[in-house]
Amino acid sequence: MYKLWLVFILFHCTGALAQSAAASYFDLSGPEKFWVITHFLKAKKAFEITGEVLKTTDSVSKTGLLDPDLNGGQLDAFKHGFWMASLTRSIGKKAALKLGAAHEKGNYQDFKNRRKEDGMVPDKMASEMDLYNNRIGADLALDSSPKSAGELVNVIAEAIKAGRLKILKKDNRGNFLDCQGGVLFEEALSGKWETAKCLVDSDE
Repeated sequence: MYKLWLVFILFHCTGALAQSAAASYFDLSGPEKFWVITHFLKAKKAFEITGEVLKTTDSVSKTGLLDPDLNGGQLDAFKHGFWMASLTRSIGKKAALKLGAAHEKGNYQDFKNRRKEDGMVPDKMASEMDLYNNRIGADLALDSSPKSAGELVNVIAEAIKAGRLKILKKDNRGNFLDCQGGVLFEEALSGKWETAKCLVDSDE
């Protein structure tokens, strides 16, 4: 499996891109590596798009267009929605959503190994939020057919403001809340996959 990926890099990438792609591959979870092998011809494009999505998300965080919360907030929703929308336009909806699902399976492995993503160990509700926003992002790419990446940014941002995506319920201090509005303190969250975190519409 590793040899196939390295052959792919040699024939389709050069220089720093090859080194970056190789390093990124070995950093992937098992489910993500399986996606690469089973979507061999689309993997390089997905790698490039993912890098651009992360750059765009960072740029959006500085504009004030959405709340800058990358752990369950609007920016988190944007990252996943924009990622799937961008991938859908390039490699198709089915392949894009399979990659998103593989990423979330990898997040469960990260949880078991206590590895952090965006500064926090993943949990079930965060994963459900991501999977929901992945589906909406893929659908928006097909529904709106924006002509440029900038237009796609606006499509996703407007959908978030309209409440079409999901975020995790928090108070104004950034504490996670349950669906009744109760604060979830560290002892209710630490080391747990299933928590009482609450998904709400992205305009709340």
